[in-house]
Amino acid sequence: MNDVSAEPTTLLRKLRETADRYEQIVDTLNDPATFSNSQKLVALTREKGSLEGVVGRYRDYLKVRDEVASLKEMSAGGDAEMAELAAAELPDAQAKVSQMLEALKDEFVAAEDKAVDSFFLEIRAGTGGDEAALFAGDLFEMYRKYSEQHRWRFDVSDFSTSERGGFKEVVVNIKGNGAYRHLRFEAGGHRVQRVPETETAGRIHTSLATVAVLPELPDVKIDINPKDVEEGGCRGGGPGGQNVNKVETGWRLLHKPSGLQFKMTEHKSQGQNKERAWALLRATLYEMERSKQHQHLTASRKAMMGSGDRSQRIRTYNFPQNRCTDHRLGGEGAGEKNFNLTAVVAGDMDPVIMALWELDKQQRLEEL
Repeated sequence: MNDVSAEPTTLLRKLRETADRYEQIVDTLNDPATFSNSQKLVALTREKGSLEGVVGRYRDYLKVRDEVASLKEMSAGGDAEMAELAAAELPDAQAKVSQMLEALKDEFVAAEDKAVDSFFLEIRAGTGGDEAALFAGDLFEMYRKYSEQHRWRFDVSDFSTSERGGFKEVVVNIKGNGAYRHLRFEAGGHRVQRVPETETAGRIHTSLATVAVLPELPDVKIDINPKDVEEGGCRGGGPGGQNVNKVETGWRLLHKPSGLQFKMTEHKSQGQNKERAWALLRATLYEMERSKQHQHLTASRKAMMGSGDRSQRIRTYNFPQNRCTDHRLGGEGAGEKNFNLTAVVAGDMDPVIMALWELDKQQRLEEL
């Protein structure tokens, strides 16, 4: 950074406000009266943890920026020897402050996402019959392998299979540091183009699957009238021996106003399955409302990022050409960006994720 005027003033103002909020939280946590309110204590501790990274980087940035200002002043001073030394150190200091500013942008943009440490990934087969279900199964395996690479927990909460394999629908709970930040942009419609195994004439078919990403936010209060919910026990399914089919360990919910239905069979305990079913209902209702607000706020965006709208086609998987195309990338006049399909479906999703991160960062900073 060669000129202070080149600094993004709006971003730095937001960072200063964030640092002030952090100090306010620290003062509140140091107040003995706070310890008598356990709910407030937990909420403030979590918020403090989510802000520590960006506030720390911001403070480091200010120190180095002050060093650059001092070096500039010394290089223009009257002492020739000191001016020469300062002028020699100035380029490295300017490069460092520029790098730190870019890191600050990344940290600021990611701060909100990092607050989510658990979310539901919901995959549903769309148009295309059995081939769509097989594709939903391929997406499931892609996300499972990617989660395995990053050592995130990947727990199947519920699923429904098709006759030829794959999934009509599958719900997964993913937990881990940075997991939501990496996978939040997977929400939307996914299209596959390939020759199905059952196709005798070698024709390419197009099938669809949809993905929803639903953050589980314990601090978000969603008011649900118990009279609006029908619930009860159900038999488990999947692995676990015959017992899962004889004992009602699962739990099923129907939210009548929205028509949402959930069945949890992940745990052996019915109480745990009931808790997870309610968590998924709250997360889904929250995400539906957030998506409405998001679409309103981002109506002017050039590309919709992570709106969660299932009708939004975000990516095409073209098997004959070994090409994975993300339709949100590339920009005006630049065309859409392609990736190696074999690598992507094998779980090597980082090139796609990093490109989406960069686009998201640009758009968020433009909105400030």
